Amino acid sequence: MPVTNQHNAVPITIRSITKTYGDVYALDEVDLDVKSGEFLTLLGPSGSGKTTLLMVLAGFTRPDHGSVLFGESEVIRMPPHKREVGMVFQNYALFPHMTVAGNIGFPLRLRGVNKNAALERVENALGTVQLGGYGDRRIDQLSGGQMQRVALARAIVFEPRILLYKRQVYVTHDQREALTMSDRVAVINDGKLMQLDSPRQIYDQPASTFVANFIGESTLLPVDHRNGQISYAGNPVDISGSESKNGRFLMLRPERLILLSSNNDSTYNTFQGKVKDIVYQGESFLLYVTLIDGTDVAVRSVSQKDLMAAVPEVGSEIVLGLHPDETVLIPDDNE
Repeated sequence: MPVTNQHNAVPITIRSITKTYGDVYALDEVDLDVKSGEFLTLLGPSGSGKTTLLMVLAGFTRPDHGSVLFGESEVIRMPPHKREVGMVFQNYALFPHMTVAGNIGFPLRLRGVNKNAALERVENALGTVQLGGYGDRRIDQLSGGQMQRVALARAIVFEPRILLYKRQVYVTHDQREALTMSDRVAVINDGKLMQLDSPRQIYDQPASTFVANFIGESTLLPVDHRNGQISYAGNPVDISGSESKNGRFLMLRPERLILLSSNNDSTYNTFQGKVKDIVYQGESFLLYVTLIDGTDVAVRSVSQKDLMAAVPEVGSEIVLGLHPDETVLIPDDNE
């Protein structure tokens, strides 16, 4: 769910926003800053609080307490039509009885923009979303992608300071798109802000087990801390790549693991296991390995001929390697 400021943007300052429904906290003391002009994406599972936060920003939901500043202006008590917020709803919310131009021009009509100026701005918005010449079409004549662009044109035609885009993100490739497009990512769960960081930091150094499990694919292995030494299954672990030296879980990303010829390579942290399954995926393949403690991990590699030829058969003993620079410890969410 992107939140982006437009060319006439102002920073957004969110402080202690709380919203409850009975005993359930939809938002729980959320603090968040959106920089002027940045593209920020809210990620989280269904029911995490993303939609409630967007509704608070747009003015459709009044929080129990807290503050929302657009620039230096408090907007908590300001009605939606005065906030200069554009919003693209997940179902697009287009008017079926209006033409494309009528839908796009509707916000201008509400604001009393004169007809000639409104026509020009509608045409400009159509051009921006690459739908020039579509103004006279009915909504039922459009494809799903075209309707999405009409909804976007309607949201930007009045030049809002802030653009909110509602979209559910569930699967990995959608997360990848969010990480690619965003300046920063805010991960939300159970109404709480779990982490706000750059896409790379969110992926490489998740601040909690929830973020590590929700963003991308990972396996978390419990580690022991004894006498200043960190180990997994009795083997020492070099954590020079981790920012959290006291983390309780070792994060294994499939693309960071490699196959080793022996357990004696001191360059890597090593993990012994047995091949459980091999899944070919076109440009890559997944190797599922059961480690000595019974944990299943995945290893992803490109489908080059020499790499495929080196893959051991199902049931074979195997050694996996993880470079210390990519060895990350994750804090326990309960600590």
